[in-house]
Amino acid sequence: MSFTIYPAIDMRGGNCVRLLQGDYNQETVYGDSPFEMARKFADEGACWIHMVDLDGAKDGKRVNDVSVIQAAKNLKANIQIGGGIRTEMDIVHYLENGVSRVILGSVAVSNPAFAIEMIKKYGSQMAIGLDAKDGYVATHGWLNISEVKAVELGKRFADAGAETFIFTDIATDGMLSGPNVEAVRLLAKETGKSIIASGGVSKLADLTSLKEFYEDGVTGAIVGKAIYEGRFTVKEALGEVKASC
Repeated sequence: MSFTIYPAIDMRGGNCVRLLQGDYNQETVYGDSPFEMARKFADEGACWIHMVDLDGAKDGKRVNDVSVIQAAKNLKANIQIGGGIRTEMDIVHYLENGVSRVILGSVAVSNPAFAIEMIKKYGSQMAIGLDAKDGYVATHGWLNISEVKAVELGKRFADAGAETFIFTDIATDGMLSGPNVEAVRLLAKETGKSIIASGGVSKLADLTSLKEFYEDGVTGAIVGKAIYEGRFTVKEALGEVKASC
């Protein structure tokens, strides 16, 4: 296994968008076809593509799943999806249609027993998304801040068998200010599991900084705005960390 780059496609209203710190009122549209964007990333060599259904996260149900399944069925890259996944039916819907990994976010906080059941049932096809603000988990498209600490929730799910976590520091997301490396490293250390960092990557050196802690469990990085803003390409990111499928 090598450090993995996950180019991100956030979907809202059928478009590819980026939000500033998860604020639905601060949206930039980067394209009108999530599938074509996914194909572009796959053509540049991405082994994995991270897709988020922002409408789904806010509404609590699948909204942009057609684009996700189109990518999963037609591209060589693995697809992981988060946003609006609340039931086992949602999980099965994606897995049966070629999606490689399903991310549980809000429901992991509101119904941890369900999340643990799904982890036990579907194993490595599941990931837990921990989106944190000041160390506390945010839910429902980051509109609500819970009273649960990300590290505490991470340890609970790690004990239950979760192998992969996606950690987003909301303060850095979309800001191009650099990732919160220490928070990512702490979560990896406390859980002993694989942590994918999300938020803040602005330059290739940020990827190198995260990769330094690969042996500690920081196994990948989700990159969005930096690619869309032309800071670097997917191909350049893959080359920086010497990623291979």
